[in-house]
Amino acid sequence: MKMIISVKAKPKSGRSEIVEIVKDKEYIAYLKAEAENNNANIEMINLLSKYFNTPHFNIKVKRGKTSRNKVVEIKV
Repeated sequence: MKMIISVKAKPKSGRSEIVEIVKDKEYIAYLKAEAENNNANIEMINLLSKYFNTPHFNIKVKRGKTSRNKVVEIKV
């Protein structure tokens, strides 16, 4: 089963946390990493992996790899 969600990334926020805004649809990812060298995306994928209890290789950024607003596909 695939799930598509929207994630707003907030790099350099001083904490690592996923916050659900709208049930099963929209999330905010607070990230300690900077948005350089894909570090923020890697941290976001690892956080989503823990949040949804699925391996990190089941999570793909479909749109917005260089944007703060991302569309993410998760295989559950």
